[in-house]
Amino acid sequence: MAEDSPDHSLDTPLIRSLRAAVAATPADVPLRLHLAALLLDDARTEEAVAQAAAALQHDPGSTEARKLMMRALGLPALDPAPALDPQPAPDPLPAEPPPFDWTSAEQQLSDIAQPRFVDPAAADGEDDPGDELAWDVETSHVGLADVGGMTEVKQRLEAAFLAPMRNPELRRLYGKSLRGGLLLYGPPGCGKTFIARAVAGELGAKFLSVSLSDVLDMYIGQSERNLHEVFAAARRNAPCVVFLDEIDALGGKRQSMRHNAMRGTVNQLLTELDGAQQDNEGVFVLAATNAPWDVDTALRRPGRLDRTLLVLPPDQEARVAVLKYHLRDRPIEGVDLAKLAKKTDGYSGADLAHLCETAAETALLDSAASGTVRMIGMPDLLAAAKEVKPSIESWFTAARNVALFANDGGSYDDLLAHLKRTRRL
Repeated sequence: MAEDSPDHSLDTPLIRSLRAAVAATPADVPLRLHLAALLLDDARTEEAVAQAAAALQHDPGSTEARKLMMRALGLPALDPAPALDPQPAPDPLPAEPPPFDWTSAEQQLSDIAQPRFVDPAAADGEDDPGDELAWDVETSHVGLADVGGMTEVKQRLEAAFLAPMRNPELRRLYGKSLRGGLLLYGPPGCGKTFIARAVAGELGAKFLSVSLSDVLDMYIGQSERNLHEVFAAARRNAPCVVFLDEIDALGGKRQSMRHNAMRGTVNQLLTELDGAQQDNEGVFVLAATNAPWDVDTALRRPGRLDRTLLVLPPDQEARVAVLKYHLRDRPIEGVDLAKLAKKTDGYSGADLAHLCETAAETALLDSAASGTVRMIGMPDLLAAAKEVKPSIESWFTAARNVALFANDGGSYDDLLAHLKRTRRL
């Protein structure tokens, strides 16, 4: 539980020690109640209430926690057990106090602490039928024909995924399974996500995109459950392409992780990829990363993300397609896309989008200053090309060291060949 203390400088040495002990062992109810009592004695009521509420979260039946909570809230205390007395009590026993109104107390605490109780998760271990609604399983309407250029990338995808799907007889003859994993890597902004959608569209499969924020959760064990539900939704919708974006963040090297919670998430991902507990037939896993060298080696072993595909900046043909796409709804005239594509060699798709935006901004400002609307012309785009520089050179600088000194097993031979071809080595 996060501490709700606005000013720990008020802590006495004893309170400071108890606070550190509670942070180390948050489930120790007696220790937390001792801290709450000291805070209440010190007239720090809100902090005492928060600690008592946390104790009740760990032990809802704790009488001591309830007593301290009622005392802090100024409510009537629970009657103590009658003391052993040889003389009979002259007065009748007092009436039993009314049941404690927990709803009212929770409303009073709403500004002090977060809600302490949540609805319990399904305890039967089965997937909640409502889980499917929690994940946006899409139908992809793009195919590889919509990906301009990138002939080599398309050929690799055809061999890795598409050819076996289009030829079921050959697939059965050669024992090719309807499952697999492919790791797309390369500099940022080069269309890895769009390629994954195109693969789903080419297969006629559903598409489920997952990012780090979709999976990670502050509660222990919930991240693993979220990841399991992602794959459960994919199995229900098979054939389905699961796209894991920024896989280096979700499946980073476990030996470099400082927190056990993240290691558990990586282990869960390995379990889901193996399909040890569920059948992954018809579930295709595509992952994307800018830093494949930071991905856990266990994720890249055979049977998991065992094939890698380098997605480079768009070639001449692809740059023409990207520029045409980003200029399609803008007022333009006299634009030579082929000439502009030659001037932007080495630009990523994101760089080209920024170039078009910069040219449009120049024309807009001129129109506003002159009072006359003018079209976006070739001079605007060429001027923007001089202003907008390729953003991916820093990636190639880091990748060069990996290709030269950490190319174990030839994992980065295609990257090494590209660096030599572009004279970056």
